[in-house]
Amino acid sequence: MIESFNHKSSDLFVPDGASLDEAFNRTSHLAIGAHSDDLEIMAYHGIVNCYGFGQQANKNWFTGITATDGRGSSRAGLYSQCSDEQMAEIRKEEQKQAAVVGRYSAVLQLGYSSDEIMDKEGSLRLKEDLLSILKQTKPRTVYTHNPADKHDTHIAVLYAAICAMRELPIDDRPEKILGCEVWRDLDWMPDEDKVTLDVSERENLANSLVGVFDSQITGGKRYDRAAVGRRYANATFFYAEGKDKAEQLTFAMDLTPVVHDQTIDFVEYVMEYINKFRDDVQDNLSQYF
Repeated sequence: MIESFNHKSSDLFVPDGASLDEAFNRTSHLAIGAHSDDLEIMAYHGIVNCYGFGQQANKNWFTGITATDGRGSSRAGLYSQCSDEQMAEIRKEEQKQAAVVGRYSAVLQLGYSSDEIMDKEGSLRLKEDLLSILKQTKPRTVYTHNPADKHDTHIAVLYAAICAMRELPIDDRPEKILGCEVWRDLDWMPDEDKVTLDVSERENLANSLVGVFDSQITGGKRYDRAAVGRRYANATFFYAEGKDKAEQLTFAMDLTPVVHDQTIDFVEYVMEYINKFRDDVQDNLSQYF
């Protein structure tokens, strides 16, 4: 059992009051995100597919991991005068509230700063924390940031997560690892390569989860509108002919192969998707120009 993590500011929360052992043992879906509210944006598919099972045995449970403390968040209005320390505490409490609303099995806030996890030593400590959690939760599905994301902290968390999963015994590695949309969508990927996640259910829950993060919304970032708007746009523009087949979709990149086969070069794996996009655009243009 984990009693402490590598960072003194770490915080563990189990919304229904179960023991941490129980919360870990029942986890089927795990999300590894950089910031508070990343989980609710990128891993809603996992949250909604685990939501509502409550006391029913042998069902799905969602656990979330947030790597950083949010002290560098944008702030305006009511939050404009908050110090970094106050902001970190506010975001911690917002993440706990989201865990209650979403009926998570547990939420683990590891308390690193962005600078720490982009440092070699801090990245190693984060990887060790993630490895410990993965060993105990043994999730079937893991959601994390996609490799084409443009946020440096997101890529640092992705790196630590991939390294941790690659260190697991092969039989304990998750069945599915998905790189999800936050600070860059995956509309550009070839349709046949997209992992399409239907997130049409319970829009009220999706809105409530992102709406919990008032410090961000009031602070000038309308994630509540943007996250759901992207999902509607994905669903409509994914199918060129006929009516929409889903109301809302999120897209993900399948990272399972690069975790299960360490001989695959991670960068080359990602660049192959980009090369396919380039070739597709070039082929279409070449017909006319």
